[in-house]
Amino acid sequence: MTTTTSPLVGERLELDIGGMTCSACANAIERKLGKLDGVTASVNFATERATVSGLGPADAPTAIAQVERAGYTAAVHTPGDDAWSARAAETRTTTLRRRLTVAALLTIPLCDVTIILALVPAWRFPGWQALCVLLAVPIVTWAAWPFHRATLRGLRHRSTSMDTLVSLGAVVSFGWALWTLFVDPATTPGYWLGFGTTPAGADSIYLDVAAGMVTFQLAGRYFESRSRRRAADVLEAIGDLGVTEAQVLADGEERTTPLGAVRVGDHVVVRPGGRVPVDGTVTDGAASVDTSAMTGESVPVETAAGDRIVGGTLVQDGRLVVRADAVGTRTRLAQMAAVADDAQRRKAAVQRTVDRVTSVFVPVVIGIAVLVAAGWLTSGAPVATAITNGVAVLIIACPCALGLATPTALMVGVGRGGQLGVLIKGPDALEASGRVDTVVFDKTGTLTTGRMTLTAIDTFSTDADTALTTAGALEAASEHPIGKAVAAAASARVGAPGPVEDFVAHAGLGASGSVGGRRCVIGRRALLEGTGVVVAARVAAVAAEREASGATVVLLALDGVVAAVLTVQDMLRPGAVEAVTQLRALGLRTVLLSGDSEATAAAVGAEVGVDEVIARVLPDEKAGHVERMQADGHHVAMVGDGVNDSAALATATLGIAVVQGTDIAMKAADVIIVREDLRAVVDAVQLSRRTLRAIRINLVWAFGYNVAAIPLAAAGLLNPLIAAAAMALSSTLVVSNSLRLRSYGRS
Repeated sequence: MTTTTSPLVGERLELDIGGMTCSACANAIERKLGKLDGVTASVNFATERATVSGLGPADAPTAIAQVERAGYTAAVHTPGDDAWSARAAETRTTTLRRRLTVAALLTIPLCDVTIILALVPAWRFPGWQALCVLLAVPIVTWAAWPFHRATLRGLRHRSTSMDTLVSLGAVVSFGWALWTLFVDPATTPGYWLGFGTTPAGADSIYLDVAAGMVTFQLAGRYFESRSRRRAADVLEAIGDLGVTEAQVLADGEERTTPLGAVRVGDHVVVRPGGRVPVDGTVTDGAASVDTSAMTGESVPVETAAGDRIVGGTLVQDGRLVVRADAVGTRTRLAQMAAVADDAQRRKAAVQRTVDRVTSVFVPVVIGIAVLVAAGWLTSGAPVATAITNGVAVLIIACPCALGLATPTALMVGVGRGGQLGVLIKGPDALEASGRVDTVVFDKTGTLTTGRMTLTAIDTFSTDADTALTTAGALEAASEHPIGKAVAAAASARVGAPGPVEDFVAHAGLGASGSVGGRRCVIGRRALLEGTGVVVAARVAAVAAEREASGATVVLLALDGVVAAVLTVQDMLRPGAVEAVTQLRALGLRTVLLSGDSEATAAAVGAEVGVDEVIARVLPDEKAGHVERMQADGHHVAMVGDGVNDSAALATATLGIAVVQGTDIAMKAADVIIVREDLRAVVDAVQLSRRTLRAIRINLVWAFGYNVAAIPLAAAGLLNPLIAAAAMALSSTLVVSNSLRLRSYGRS
C-alpha cells in the first residue's frame, strides 16, 4: 500500500528554470507543475524563475522532475543568490553570440552569391547551387539548433512556442529551396519578392530566406537576452550593497566577524570607503555618508554621534562606530532585497492575460499559415507563391514581443523604484498606483516626523535659561514624546539636568517636584490648576495663540506662579509641502486623516495645502473613512506609518508605508518609502504611471504589429526575409522601450 502526502497549503518553493525561450515555454511549465495535486505555479519568463505554491523544500525533487518532464531544467533557487541565473544567462548569451557570429558570417556571402547568380544567369558556374546549399546548411542546422531543439521538445510534450514558428519557417524555406533546385527546378521565369520577374532557376533565393530569417532571429534573441540581463541587473544591484563581514568592536579591539554573527547591541567600526553593515546609531566619530543607493539622496549626509544610520550606505570619510539596532533580515537593506525579489516573481494581471493569449497564439498561427498556403493553392497560384506566403505568416507572427512587453517594463520599473527609495512589492502595486485619484495622509509620523521639538519659550516670571533648567530636570526621566523634547532642548542649551527631589509623575498630565529648593510643576493647564496654580488671562492667551498654530503647549509653574509656556511641535517631514503640491498638480485629491483636534489638524493641513482635513479620527475609524471614499468611486492611496494605520493601509486601493513605521504597517502596505523626503510618494505615483504607459506602448506595438503584419503576409505583400527582420526588431524595440524607465529621475 502506497501512502501519499498532500502538499501543504501555504508552503512555497522557488525554482530557477533553464531552457525557456519565450513566454509560451513559461506557460507550458506552469501547466505541467499545475498538474501536481494541490499545486499552483507562476513562471516568470523574464526572471527565469518559478514560484510553486503548495510544495515545500522537501518536495523539490518532485517539482524538478515535473519540470524536466516538460523538457526544461530546474534547480532550487537560493534566496539572495542569483549566481545560478547569472551564470545561466551568461552562458546563454555567449552561446547565442557564437551562433549569431557564424550565421552572420555565412549569411552575408550566401546572400551575395545567391542573389547575384540567381538574377544574372550569365555569371552562374557549374555547381553554384551546391555552393549555396553548403553555405546555408550550417545556418539552418547548427546555428538554428536552439529553435529546432525547442520545437522537438514541444512536439514530445504536445506544446508549441515561438521557436516552433521559427523552426518551421526555416525548415520549410530550406526544404522548398532544395526541392526547386534539385528535384523540380523551374524552367520558366518566376516572380521574386515583388520586385519583378526573375530568371529561371532563381528559386535558390529561398536559401537566403531561411538563412536570413535564422540570423535575424538569433540577433533579436541575442540583444533581447542582453537587454533582459540589463533589466534584471537593476534589481540585483540592491543586493550588491550588502557586505559579508563586519568589524566588531569588543573590549577595545576590532574583530572581523561574519555578518550573520553580529547581534543587536554590538558595536561595529566602519572606515572610509566601507559600507555600513547594520542599521544602527552612531556612538562615536563623524563622517560624510553617501546614502544615494538606499534613499536616492544625491548629497552626502553629515553624520555624527547620536545620528541613525542604515546598512548599505557608504562612508566617504571619517571613522564611525555604530551600535547595531537591526541586523540580518530586520535591516532596511534586507527588506529592500526581499521586497524587490518578491516583486520580480509576481505577475501583473495584464501579464496573465498576455500569457493566456500566447498559449493559444502559436497553434492558431500555424493553422493560419496552413490555411493561407492552401488558399493560395486553391486559387490557382503557383506552389512557390503559396509556400512563400505561408512561411511569411509563420515568421511574422512570433509572439516574443508579447511575452516581453509586460515583465521587462515591470522589472525595470520596480528596480528603478528601489534605487529611488520606493520599494514596490509587486506589479499589482504598480497597477494600483496608476489608478489612484485620491491620496490620504496620516499626520503624525507621516506628514510630520513624529519627533516632538521644542520650538518656543514664552517667559513670565523668570528667564528662559532658568525655565529650561527646571523643565529639563523634571522631564529628564520622561518617556513621553513631549517630555523627551523638553529634556533634549534643555540638555543642548543648559547642559546636564540637575537633581530633583520629591518627584511625582502625573500620568497623562505632567510632573512635579523640587528643583534647587523651589516647588515646580510642569504639564497641562489642568494639572497646574489642580495643584492650586492660577493661570492668568495673559498666560492663557499666549497658550491659545500657540495652540492655534497646531502646536502643543505645556506650562511651567515655580512656587505656585506660572513662569513659562513651552511650545512643542511635531515638525513637518522634509518635502511634505512639495509632495502635496506635486500630487495636486498631477490631478490627485489630497486628504489629511488625523486623530488630533480640529485646530491642530487644520493648522497642519493648511501648512501643507491638502484639499480636505478630517480630524478626531480614532484608529479603528480610519479604515472606515477609506471605505467611504472608495464607495464614492475613488481609488484611494493611504500613506501611514503606525499600527493604527495598518487596517486603512490594507483597505486602500494602494497602501504606502514610510520606513520609520512599524512592521505591521509595512506588511500591510503595497509600497514602502525608505526616503525621509515625502516626495518619494510622488515618485511612486509618477514611476507607476510611466511603467504602465510603457507596458501599454509595448502591448499596443506587439499586438498591433501582429494584427497588421499577419494579413499583409497572408496577402503576399510581405516576403519572409523582411518578416524575419521585422520580428527580431519588434522584440528589441519592446525591451528598449522598457529600459527607458531607468532614466526616470526623482521628483
